[in-house]
Amino acid sequence: MKKKIFVYAILVVVVLPACRQGNTAVLNTGYQGKVKQETIAVAPKLAGRIQDIFVKEGQAVKAGDTLAFLDIPELGTRLQQASGAIETAEGQLGLAINGASDEQLLQVQGQVDAAMAQLNFANETNRRMKNMFDDSLISAQQYDEVHSKWLAAKAQLETLQAKKAELEKGTRPETIQAARGQVERAVGAKNEVIQAQKEIYLTAPADMVIESITLKKGELALPGYTLFTGYQMAGTSFRFTIPESKINNYQVNQSLLVKVPFTPKIINVTVASIKQLPRYAENTSTAPNYQLGEGLFELKLIPVNPGQAEGLFANATVLLEEK
Repeated sequence: MKKKIFVYAILVVVVLPACRQGNTAVLNTGYQGKVKQETIAVAPKLAGRIQDIFVKEGQAVKAGDTLAFLDIPELGTRLQQASGAIETAEGQLGLAINGASDEQLLQVQGQVDAAMAQLNFANETNRRMKNMFDDSLISAQQYDEVHSKWLAAKAQLETLQAKKAELEKGTRPETIQAARGQVERAVGAKNEVIQAQKEIYLTAPADMVIESITLKKGELALPGYTLFTGYQMAGTSFRFTIPESKINNYQVNQSLLVKVPFTPKIINVTVASIKQLPRYAENTSTAPNYQLGEGLFELKLIPVNPGQAEGLFANATVLLEEK
């Protein structure tokens, strides 16, 4: 009896590893590769507090779907300032185009008349004081004071007459052009704020699966900080490492088959690109079964029907039909 038990134990020790090796051989048929999906990062352009998040990790979304809503109260204040700047600039442009009003012309004419009366008075005073100075009845200091007042009255009248001529002539074209430029600048500032208001909604740039959400509701999101990361649904590909001795068996646009282990799924693929891996990869643990000195190449395969690759997880292992 003990001999039979001993024989059975030996059979178990020998047969079980053999069965395991047989199963492993089936799974490892061909080259092993990885499922790769294009990573997408969604980040806000403006700083704001997260008011609401509309998706969850692992959820599939379509391009344009709203992922989150940001609260940016400063945009409302900036919009009011921009609207006020437009009104001010438009008012300045209107003044430049319309020129002086009748009331302004009357005011300037009154100032001209007053300056002219003052000049006449100063002129008469200067004449009398000049005669008295010539007769040595006043000092030179007294005459100089009167003469300076006459010169000042003359200069003031000339200034007001020039101002009146400018108002009657109208605004210069350069002034109108500058005022119009201020209006365009103010309008551009308002459009910038309106465009920025659209950034309070974070939307999906493509059909994707949300992998992770880095912030929670109520937290502050900074510009450029990744809030959502995910994988693009239409960007699934397969990558295999092929030794130099076998790479000539593959060509771009070649049709192949990719098997998904532990499932009956077989995917039709084509070779999208073939590129050589950096030299450091030849002597590392990433490829321990390849001989030293043999170059390694990366084979990128894309599914003929993207629908066949749906449901595959990133970095999952797949098998390539061996040539």
